[in-house]
Amino acid sequence: MRGICRLGVLGAFLFGLLPALAGGANAAGEPPAAEPVSAAEVQERVQALARANAAVVGVHTIAVDDARSIDNLGRERRGTGVVIGEDGLVVTIGYLILEADRVELVLEPERIVPARVVAYDLASGFGLLQALTPLRLPPAQLGNSSAVNSDDPLMIASGGEDADLSLARMVSRRPFSGYWEYHIEGALFTTPPRTDHSGAALFNANGELLGIGSLIVMDALGPGHPRLPGNMFVPIDLLKAILPELRERGASRSSSRAWLGLNCVEVEGTVRVVRTAAEGPAEAAGLLPGDRIVRIDGVAVADLAAFYQALWRGDRPEREVRLLVERAGVEQTVTVQSEDRMKTLRRPKGI
Repeated sequence: MRGICRLGVLGAFLFGLLPALAGGANAAGEPPAAEPVSAAEVQERVQALARANAAVVGVHTIAVDDARSIDNLGRERRGTGVVIGEDGLVVTIGYLILEADRVELVLEPERIVPARVVAYDLASGFGLLQALTPLRLPPAQLGNSSAVNSDDPLMIASGGEDADLSLARMVSRRPFSGYWEYHIEGALFTTPPRTDHSGAALFNANGELLGIGSLIVMDALGPGHPRLPGNMFVPIDLLKAILPELRERGASRSSSRAWLGLNCVEVEGTVRVVRTAAEGPAEAAGLLPGDRIVRIDGVAVADLAAFYQALWRGDRPEREVRLLVERAGVEQTVTVQSEDRMKTLRRPKGI
């Protein structure tokens, strides 16, 4: 029954996508930017999208008992993954599998496959899983996320018990800085927003994987533009560059970098502390919510990107970081002993 329902959803989606594929109105309801494609090309793309959707699976994880991430992410997590290897390799968003003790791939309600964590990459945000029994699913093809245009028809697919499909359009491509000490280049922002974004797959009309869903945002168009809710996708180009390294080492070398345990936001050209991680370096150094970070190691910072660039420079994750902070109108220097974030992660016993 589950398979029949999923095919019905896919059929309805493809019916809605056909005008865009055939050269009619695109996903935004606007005139096509290119010449109409032939009926044969439409059929080929429909089949490619069906194959792409077949590679989408649910991801269910349970974190280890003492995981630090439980406070923010909960112990039990559900989202989506995409099969990208003939051997059952699955890509998902990293926070779903962060400090995971138990991992399952949900193909159908009656077909749940155990998996193990292959890689958690702090720098990019990707996670890799390996199915422990054959999936018998065709892998999705990796596309070129830097080549997608705003008028290209896109498909978002989620997996698991509440698998769903929808049309989307890209409204911006730009660097993204997250409050949790995270920064990537070329993030893809789409609309309308999906709440089941965790690990969701973003496909182009050829069924090629363009990105993995990370979060919902209120400013999909970017700073200085009207408010527009949407989703941020981690571009698949980042994965292609580090995939061999992830499979070999479990993380990219860029993931070994200084971590302070700070959540910060940009406020009118300033960087301000929102919270500190429990038992993290920033908390131990006495940083408080509301502190404004003026300089880091002598470098002035006015946004998160500049702050992270200064924090991660060099090859010493564990070092003394000097922060000039303003608190209640008074500037003071705070020295924080940074940690290698990858070394702080909890793992199942015996691993």
